[in-house]
Amino acid sequence: MKTVSLSGSLRENVGKKDAKALRKAEMVPCVLYGGNEQIHFATEAKNFKKILFTPECFIINLNIDGKSYNAILQDVQYHPVTDNVLHADFLFVREDKPITVTLPLSIEGSAPGVMRGGKLKQAVRKIKVSGLAKDLPDVIRIDISKLNILDSIKVRDLNIEGVTMVTPGYQVIVEVRAARGAVVTNDENE
Repeated sequence: MKTVSLSGSLRENVGKKDAKALRKAEMVPCVLYGGNEQIHFATEAKNFKKILFTPECFIINLNIDGKSYNAILQDVQYHPVTDNVLHADFLFVREDKPITVTLPLSIEGSAPGVMRGGKLKQAVRKIKVSGLAKDLPDVIRIDISKLNILDSIKVRDLNIEGVTMVTPGYQVIVEVRAARGAVVTNDENE
């Protein structure tokens, strides 16, 4: 997985007044948990743009007052009107413990069923997986070069070494639907 660096400073006080003062200064109160203890810190709101507004998933190298931690973004709370980030939760990543993340999908190739007049429909753009951080890919690539009309690829058809699919196996990822006037054949030589 890709890595992004994010720096922050420890919070001296934890509470509503302190959080409100941080937000007024365009900082976001955050917490890092999953380690020996919870670490409350704050970082600049502009730092979240490179993490939130992308389909990719990152391991975040947090630098908090000189100490470095590897984490993933677990949860984000937004303001209901302005959509500004109000609070962020980070989960500490251990080398020996699996993590659950949502990875983007990349469709590759061209389906023969589409060339015969079918319509390609991608049902999901991301799927939830679990595995060790070192085993997780940046993106899950799906080859559709063997899909004819009425064929589909489901989550259970994916096989990535060291990665367990959390999304249910019956979930259709991509399929070629029959369109009006499409030619449906079983002969692979055509």
